[in-house]
Amino acid sequence: MITVERKDSFHLKVSRVLQEETSHRLDVFLFVPGELGLNEHVISEDAFYYSAIHVKRTYYSDKHHLPLVLSRLAGRDRLSTGRYRLSLSLYAYQYVVALERATQSLLDTARGVQQAERRAESNERAEPQAGESKGDGAGEAQARSVGSGLEERLEELCELAQGILRRLRRNQPSDEGLLKYYANIDNYLSWFTEQRLLALVAHLPRGRDYRTIRERLLAICEVESAHRERAEYNASRVVRDPTRMSNKMRLLRRLIEYPVTLKQQTQELGGAEQKAVKGLATGVVMIFVSLGLLQARDTVGNITALFVLAMAVLYAIREVFKDDLRNTLWRWLRKGRPKWRRQYFDATSNALVGRQLEWFDYKRFGKLDEQIQRVRKRNVAQREEVVLHYRSSSRMSPTRFLSGYEKTRETVSLDLSQLTRLMDKGSHRVYQLKDGQVSRESVEKRHLFNLVIREEVANAEPILQRWKIVMSRSRIVDVVKVHQEGGRLVQGKAEGEEAPVL
Repeated sequence: MITVERKDSFHLKVSRVLQEETSHRLDVFLFVPGELGLNEHVISEDAFYYSAIHVKRTYYSDKHHLPLVLSRLAGRDRLSTGRYRLSLSLYAYQYVVALERATQSLLDTARGVQQAERRAESNERAEPQAGESKGDGAGEAQARSVGSGLEERLEELCELAQGILRRLRRNQPSDEGLLKYYANIDNYLSWFTEQRLLALVAHLPRGRDYRTIRERLLAICEVESAHRERAEYNASRVVRDPTRMSNKMRLLRRLIEYPVTLKQQTQELGGAEQKAVKGLATGVVMIFVSLGLLQARDTVGNITALFVLAMAVLYAIREVFKDDLRNTLWRWLRKGRPKWRRQYFDATSNALVGRQLEWFDYKRFGKLDEQIQRVRKRNVAQREEVVLHYRSSSRMSPTRFLSGYEKTRETVSLDLSQLTRLMDKGSHRVYQLKDGQVSRESVEKRHLFNLVIREEVANAEPILQRWKIVMSRSRIVDVVKVHQEGGRLVQGKAEGEEAPVL
């Protein structure tokens, strides 16, 4: 299962959980509108790969209580101190990732409820027209239905968050070394939970319907704040300064992620081949230049002005054709072959646990295979689009994983900020006629990107998914998932919200 989420203003996060017993292949196709004028001369393949594509893998377990059980055994001197840190970090990391995803989905739902309520209020203030009252009633009913589901999901989130934190704090270690590490994790999880819940409160619709759940969210935040103060996790000067507090928590987040994140080394392939191609091209050109010089000497005779001129022409031809021949040979030799190798190492033992080959290049729509073209052309064929293609092929060694873990979670972060520089600045005006009055609104120009992902696992059918990405110069506006179900196209939010059938 692949998920695509908006990480911040310009980053997309592509996540998947891998059962590392077989080989995996991932193809990511980003369809960029042709009007942006993107090509390999504007942003080279190497530059985009190094600056915009970031891959991270961490240990993952669907047995959510296993890390906590192992940490308790380590806290009772039945396992090593290092295993305590690993297990507790994995428990905390999985909680943080799950809470981020859950709260982001709830925030998107809350914004949708707010927009529905604002539309309903706008329609109420407007003069009723023929057939308008029925539509308004439907809009209000839809807002109430979505709002009811939002409240239930918030209640469930509160129960899960409180239960996870309660289980964490049930067995506090007595060893000084373990206690210090436990305090750092407990401090961060408490602060992070408070921040995510406060964000939900800030974006909840204003109204009596949400008073109860708002009070409960605020009560949990007050409890967590009092817990950190009672445990004396943070100095008073840090608590009073939001910047210092945020920076400290960022460091604690890195402390949590470090033991469970696989180290990686990236190696560019083809270095020796590139030198060989350069030498071969130079040698081939020099053979023809030397033959030309010998022929010119036999024809002209002694060294004269005409002979010098012939030498100059031959050396000029050499400089022109040497680079062309070298580039042609290099493209022919590297065509279809991987450009980078990524190696993964366990953060504690430094043991090699897997390898991954990676490709990245520009493609034209007509050069894509039929499967990808069919997925992209469901609504309209954009033949002027520029296609950015990233591929990875990996094979891991589960026998070298931490005992008890056979899965990893891969996160591919796509930084689209480089593409925003190709977009036009400014905005344009849109005029509307409403109640006999002309209104003028300033709107920013937006571009529609398409993201197609294909995942292939050995001995299984490939899985294809497509997302629409609405983007402006200032941010990623929306991420909408489009997938095939029963022969129909179903469109919905990337986080899994329901949407009408197209």
